[in-house]
Amino acid sequence: MKIMRPIAMAAIATTLAAPALAERKETVYVNPFAAFQLFDDARDLSETGTFGVGLEYRFKPHWAVEAIYSRADADRKYVPGSSDFEELRIDGIYYFATPDKAWNPYVSLGAGHADFGVGDTISYRTAGTDHDETRVNVGAGFRYNVTDAVSLRGDLREFHGIDESTFDTQVSLGISFAFSRTVGSAPAPAPQLPADSDGDGVPDSRDQCPGTPAGATVDSTGCEPDADGDGVPDARDACPNTPAGAMVDSRGCELDSDNDGVVDSQDLCPDTPAGAKVDETGCEGVTETVETFTIEVQFPTNSSVIGNAYDAELRRVADFLKDNPGTSVEIAGHSDNTGKAAYNLALSQRRAEAVAGRLTGPLGVDPSKVSAKGYGITEPVATNATAAGRAENRRVEARIQVRR
Repeated sequence: MKIMRPIAMAAIATTLAAPALAERKETVYVNPFAAFQLFDDARDLSETGTFGVGLEYRFKPHWAVEAIYSRADADRKYVPGSSDFEELRIDGIYYFATPDKAWNPYVSLGAGHADFGVGDTISYRTAGTDHDETRVNVGAGFRYNVTDAVSLRGDLREFHGIDESTFDTQVSLGISFAFSRTVGSAPAPAPQLPADSDGDGVPDSRDQCPGTPAGATVDSTGCEPDADGDGVPDARDACPNTPAGAMVDSRGCELDSDNDGVVDSQDLCPDTPAGAKVDETGCEGVTETVETFTIEVQFPTNSSVIGNAYDAELRRVADFLKDNPGTSVEIAGHSDNTGKAAYNLALSQRRAEAVAGRLTGPLGVDPSKVSAKGYGITEPVATNATAAGRAENRRVEARIQVRR
């Protein structure tokens, strides 16, 4: 027995010093316990309380090894006297759950040496002598983790004495104190950034324009800015202020089908011969304004909507055009200087187009004879310093033109 103790403790120390081969959590438990032991009838020993302590090394989540020392003072069963009992053993343990679970059931298998020493009167089998015995054991139990550092353990174990072929049973309950460390820990992996295939800073999951060129400036949707909404990004738009809805080429400029320098949306003569000199309407010759009608049309504030209330006023223009076949009309929209000039220009254009739409629609004027142009605040007919003057400047004119 005296030889086995240093051998067992050396084995535990070697196990505790084993190098970590991979990242894992190691735990050492100190396991004091109290037990009740039932001895084989052949031992002539009564059932007795047993006390002990174990040092357990859990080197993997499911595997552990434990060195245990236990002792008892057992009364003789059939004759007077008692016997001192001491045992040192090593058990291997397999846990069915990992340490982070509350309940850790296990099974174990081990071996050790027991010393049944001399008591008050006689010893086991042979009076006056000690008796050492090799015992193997198999057991099952559970560990309940109260906290990371404290747990309870219950155990049921069967021992087989090899020398005398005896069978002893022990049931125990104990408290454990855990000391853990992580061995071979690796650096935390770098956080994974969201995929961004075109490298524009907008993740693919939110990128509405996934193929933007390298280095291009993009908005929050991953698309290059397009201020005039013509489908050509500002960085490649040679004509950045095209009107809304205008047809443009790959450079962002309005189409000019006959290449006369007048874009299609303003070209009243879309098929002029190549090289012909044209005016601002895209037509050959010189256009002269021969008559101007001021149309008494009133629009709601910030509105370009017009109904049929002014058709009688517009019919004068329609009748003049029918009576003079060689003429055309430009509907000119004007505004006062209230607000920003750019906004007033766009508003006057919309109002001119609304009036032109009444002429070419319900009043039946040939669309090729009608054009619309907004002048904004550029052509006032009165001062903008007074309310009356601003009212005069908010007007729509029908300019009757003839080509000579």
